[in-house]
Amino acid sequence: MHPLLFKPIYRRYIWGGRRFASVLGRSLPPGEDFAESWELVDRPDDQSIVSVGPLAGTTLGQLVTDFGEALLGKHAPRKSFPLLFKFLDARHDLSVQVHPDDARAATLPNPDRGKTEAWYVIDAAPASRLYAGLLFNTELLQRALPIGNKKEIFSAAVRAGRCEEMLHSFEARAGDCIFIPAGTVHAIGSGLLVAEIQQSSDVTYRLHDWNRLGSDGRLRPLHIEAGLSAVTNTDPVDPVAASATVDPALKRLVTNDYFLFDEVCPSASWSLGGDNAFHFLAVLAGTVMLEEHWKMPALTPGACVLLPASIGRQVLHAVTTNGLAPKLLHVSLP
Repeated sequence: MHPLLFKPIYRRYIWGGRRFASVLGRSLPPGEDFAESWELVDRPDDQSIVSVGPLAGTTLGQLVTDFGEALLGKHAPRKSFPLLFKFLDARHDLSVQVHPDDARAATLPNPDRGKTEAWYVIDAAPASRLYAGLLFNTELLQRALPIGNKKEIFSAAVRAGRCEEMLHSFEARAGDCIFIPAGTVHAIGSGLLVAEIQQSSDVTYRLHDWNRLGSDGRLRPLHIEAGLSAVTNTDPVDPVAASATVDPALKRLVTNDYFLFDEVCPSASWSLGGDNAFHFLAVLAGTVMLEEHWKMPALTPGACVLLPASIGRQVLHAVTTNGLAPKLLHVSLP
């Protein structure tokens, strides 16, 4: 096998924009609604396709089937690739939503994984906000809503059309990382460009959509009862504190049962792999080149690469570009 570059899959929604072009250097067709760029996905209806090299044209799902242990190493065998990585451009607020955990998702008519995720803020307009978790300390809520536990109070607020009053939020800044366990109410606010790593799941319950109209001129549907049933975390969520590691270039952002998520700021060269596991990298700044046996293009901001377990330890050469020191996101399995 060889390092794997994939073609991005773009999703267009009413809240999207054009920062995949202006910030990540992508070439986009006309339109102001490019909302998501799926960089790594193995789903029945969506497949990442290798873009260059001897395996060009192969889907990620086919790679899992054909190369199993060579791709996944100690994490094989798997029926499908367990993670999904995407970029999101929020020109407008995303809906307030929640995702089910594994146990609840497994009981759906079309069983799926739960969806635990983490965000990394790449770019933030002034006063942009992230919404994560719930808030319960207002006198207004105490006066107007029935007494009960936190979930009962939140459920009453949602059914009364007062979801916004219950949301914990904070001003987001570039470099913030937020861990969103399944069952946590959340929303990405306008003005943010975000990288997201998640379990490979596409189950979303929309609890509130800011009373706006969709592209068809109608209110988009909500999933109130299913969404409230999926809420399991009623605490507020704030940005994580990165942890130092034995590798001075790497800071651990998130550790959980589903993925490890790191920020990497390498010097002139940096190496990883050789541990019988795959590694996924997304370049945020600078230029990165891999030492490999076939001619591979330099990786510039927005580029992503999957390093199969079988290729062993890889050396990356990082170069400051446009005055920005190299910065990458790194994902692996625990």
